[in-house]
Amino acid sequence: MKSFFLIIIVLLSVSLFTSCKHDNKQPNIVVVLCDDLGYGDLSTFGHPVIQTPNLDQLAEKGIKFTNCYSAAPVCSPSRVGLLTGRSPNKGGVYDFIPGIKKSPDCRDLVHLQASEQTIPAMLKAAGYATCLSGKWHCSSRFNSDAQPTPGYFGFDHWFATHNNAVPSHKNPRNFIRNGKKVGELKGFSCQIVANEAIQWLTDKKDDKPFYLQVCFHEPHEPIASPKDLVEKYLPQSENENQAEYFANVENMDKATGRLIQFLEENYSDNTLVFFTSDNGPETLNRYYRATKSYGSPGNLKGMKLWTNEAGFHVPGILYWMGKSTFNGTSDAIVSSLDLMPTFAELSGATLPNRTLDGESITSLIKIGEKERVKPLIWAFYDAINEHRVAMRIDDWKIMCRLKIDTAYLCHIHNLCEGNEKLVKEAEMTDFELYNMKDDRGETVNVAMQYPEVFNKMKLQFESEYSDLLKDSYVWKRESK
Repeated sequence: MKSFFLIIIVLLSVSLFTSCKHDNKQPNIVVVLCDDLGYGDLSTFGHPVIQTPNLDQLAEKGIKFTNCYSAAPVCSPSRVGLLTGRSPNKGGVYDFIPGIKKSPDCRDLVHLQASEQTIPAMLKAAGYATCLSGKWHCSSRFNSDAQPTPGYFGFDHWFATHNNAVPSHKNPRNFIRNGKKVGELKGFSCQIVANEAIQWLTDKKDDKPFYLQVCFHEPHEPIASPKDLVEKYLPQSENENQAEYFANVENMDKATGRLIQFLEENYSDNTLVFFTSDNGPETLNRYYRATKSYGSPGNLKGMKLWTNEAGFHVPGILYWMGKSTFNGTSDAIVSSLDLMPTFAELSGATLPNRTLDGESITSLIKIGEKERVKPLIWAFYDAINEHRVAMRIDDWKIMCRLKIDTAYLCHIHNLCEGNEKLVKEAEMTDFELYNMKDDRGETVNVAMQYPEVFNKMKLQFESEYSDLLKDSYVWKRESK
């Protein structure tokens, strides 16, 4: 009889363990981030030529966000904003981070600082296993003791490059795995990055939920694509370079498809996937290597490095495997800044003890409804267009130029001791107002047409920008 009861207890214990293993209330979370992918570059977002069947299917199963924003119109600050849930200006990352060449504006010092709190660190403290696979670009001294590595910010496993794949997407040789150089790898970057993510999940032995951040280099220059895909697009392209770009986006879609298939086969009970881009598409021939940059802004104004919409209005797709959510297209305003508070709410993690600029979109995910409280504001001092500061609230967007006496603020890459006064004393001027519901292309300034809306927006804009300036980090070079 004792043996019988012992067997029953063992069976119940196994059953309970199995149930807990497959009914983890904390969702697995996967963020897929592209590099320079334009709002109009996916077929589900209207591209007439490029085929992205895997992402199209992801959008059909989940939520397609038509008002999704990145934290900045360029790479490094956008990534810092995503990781921290705060304006990158507060972390001191104002523009893309170059190498370590010393400059008067201290750009060689810029990095994601040790004091910043990140999504992977927050989730790791809540019991998650964490992995980064792909591009980092959050420090000027990569894989160096001089600045924190991805591992410092909560990634248990990291396989990354400092910036772009070198020499191109084909056979890259600049990946680092957990602090050690990997050497040349055969194949294309997006497939290599997907392989690493899948391998990490395959090797994972524990039952912890996981946070996986997959950062493709595609379709950022220097572009290289599989020959068969290039040949596929040649008949529909202006030239071979355009075919290379079209093929590059489809190759990224194929890599994403392989990852999604693996997740559906192994973690389909509770895995949330969020797909987006760090900023808008590069301008063809803007610099000497941008010869294949045929990205599309869709029906938006501007490109990468603009504070007009196409600079930071990006594709966004969310799919939560195994859970009932809102399904369809949403025009709600969402931002990469929202990921940290959203993931905290869904996982039960504790948010950092600081004011975030994003807000949870859990209700939007679950029932398709969300009333946004916080406006989105961008201050990008190196913008190609004239209006360096912009803010979006509901259907309205307001922009301004910055003026010092009789001259407009020059292009600034970084806020430092040498230019702090110049930036902080600049006057907001030449305001423009756009109705984003009726005019996504920002073609008509309606400030005069809607004076009440304009005056209200202007007051809030001035207040929000003043607060951002107060919290913006100023870099200082230590005196010897």
